[in-house]
Amino acid sequence: MRKFLTYFTLCLIGSLAGVPLSCAADAPSWMHALANVPLPPHDEKTNAILLFSEDILSVQSNGRIKKVERRVYKILRPDGRNYGTIRADFDAESRISNIHGWCIPSQGKDYEVKEKDAIETALFGVQNGELMTDLKSKILTIPAADPGNIVGYEIEQELRPYVMQDVWAFQREIPVREAHYSLQLPPGWEYKSALLNHSEVPPSGGNGQWQWVVNDVAAIRPENGMPAWQSIAGFMVISLFGNASGRVNGFQDWKAMGIWENGLASGRREASPEIKKKTAELTANGATTLAKMRALAEFMQRDIRYVAIQLGIGGWQPHPAPEIFLHKYGDCKDKATLLSTMLKEIGVESYYLDINTERGTINPTTPATRWFDHVVLAIHLPGDLNDQSLHMIIAHPKLGRLLVFDPTDEFTPFGYLRGELQESYALLVTPDGGELIKVPQLPASMNGFERTAKASLDSVGTLRGEFVDQRNGDYGMYQRAALKSVSKDADKIKPIETLVSRSLTTFQITKASVLNLNQTDQPFKYIYSLVAEKYAKTTGNLLLVRPRILGFNSSDLLETKESRKYPVEFDGPVKNTDLFEITLPPGYEVDDLPPPINADYSFASYHSKTEVNGNTLKYTRTFEVKELSVPASKAEELKKLYRIIAGDERNTAVLKPVSQ
Repeated sequence: MRKFLTYFTLCLIGSLAGVPLSCAADAPSWMHALANVPLPPHDEKTNAILLFSEDILSVQSNGRIKKVERRVYKILRPDGRNYGTIRADFDAESRISNIHGWCIPSQGKDYEVKEKDAIETALFGVQNGELMTDLKSKILTIPAADPGNIVGYEIEQELRPYVMQDVWAFQREIPVREAHYSLQLPPGWEYKSALLNHSEVPPSGGNGQWQWVVNDVAAIRPENGMPAWQSIAGFMVISLFGNASGRVNGFQDWKAMGIWENGLASGRREASPEIKKKTAELTANGATTLAKMRALAEFMQRDIRYVAIQLGIGGWQPHPAPEIFLHKYGDCKDKATLLSTMLKEIGVESYYLDINTERGTINPTTPATRWFDHVVLAIHLPGDLNDQSLHMIIAHPKLGRLLVFDPTDEFTPFGYLRGELQESYALLVTPDGGELIKVPQLPASMNGFERTAKASLDSVGTLRGEFVDQRNGDYGMYQRAALKSVSKDADKIKPIETLVSRSLTTFQITKASVLNLNQTDQPFKYIYSLVAEKYAKTTGNLLLVRPRILGFNSSDLLETKESRKYPVEFDGPVKNTDLFEITLPPGYEVDDLPPPINADYSFASYHSKTEVNGNTLKYTRTFEVKELSVPASKAEELKKLYRIIAGDERNTAVLKPVSQ
């Protein structure tokens, strides 16, 4: 599914090799007017300031759009030079009619670059495995984008979007002094606007022309683990309504968007004779409806490759099921389409579910817009189908129980949904239209590590042990994905070597094996043995032993000088457990043990205990993520929790010789 992208998006990227030819020419007056304006508040880390931005959208009576985009930057630091490289994206339905860039140096003459100096290339940064797309880019580099200088550009485009909707993104990673948005509509046209993550800004004007202005917009400085950009940055979504000559008007609501999407898929879930035959073949041995559903889901995950060919409306519209089946590939909406078609052949209804891989991109206040980047299926479960392996179920008031399943994700078992898609709003598309629903969060116990070890320690500090590393949910999925193309057995255990090396300075893995690599309905496991010399440290006649042999639950995420401004987002619910048993060396007994840890917060908890059972040192611990978003107001609590965990992970038990 094509990730949300307005056809007139301009991005700033790293400098390309070489600088376009330029000539001395006066920059336009609207740039020179900004040469000496006072700068908005900023700190010493600010690379540049957006002094002025202007977007002018002019809609013609036939629905075609002309857009002018202007930007003026003041470069403050060397890292701000990237703002002198501009990128304009276009496709078969849009055209760049003019592109200019200028530099006003602090000393000397102005520089100018024109469209002839631009480089045309395939779209930079294509995501999600797209094999073919009609999106392209023009890159223009403005010379002398150095600290103290001002750079700016103007781009004119002619657009014919499939949906008459625009997005004004006025907040950036750098401060914005002044941002303008102008809308010009022909007679008979109307608009609907919605501001997100910003106070209301009433437009000025009327009679077909409106303008919005915001001033002194604060920068959003990226933080690790921060929420989705659309959930925190200032945007305005503008939907247009009029005679668009065959194009779709902007969406009044989610229902209207769902009607449009359902129309795009009309007639594309018709089963061909080949599909009917394959469905019968795959489900012939299925004694129950669930067994048949599993067989079809497995076929979709393993036999239909993910390949995206998105030309024109193909970025939004699925290919016909017979075509997908014939070629044995498709993107997410294609795979959902084919599985839906095959499920219908066994009497099971299903519906598209648009979702985003960045939780929080869509919420109940978001207007109906194409900010989804993925499609999964909501499969209607027959009333008598109840199975404990089916976890991701939504109880819909009209449609009944719906099982959410991602046919694109080849490593996630039927009945489960990976963490990044949980606790997220999604668009359920039915013949009656679209409906925004909440995808639930699964129990933390379904995702995480379960490690156990039985080890022994000798009098010189060498540790020998047998380990079982079980990875549930997403953890197992990620490991299976990492090993997908690995053929050598020796290479399959390298992740274990990496894990162990983080905890032990010297070690040797004596044997190792992988279990359930291809059985996605079973927990993924590593079983291995190792020897670690000098694991216990000697101090006089004492031995210092770390009860926590392997693994880390601590994090330095919040160990920064700046206070946290945005929430911390976890990938998904997690529950990690460790049980390590170490047999004491002959002639030694425990002199001192680390204290137990019990740290409970609303968002996460950590418990550990070290005890002695006979001649065995036993260490148990549990780390659980309960809430997927930690507000900035609780960042200090999360930092404290991580520090508590880090301290516990360093703690040692003291062994002394047995008294004679």
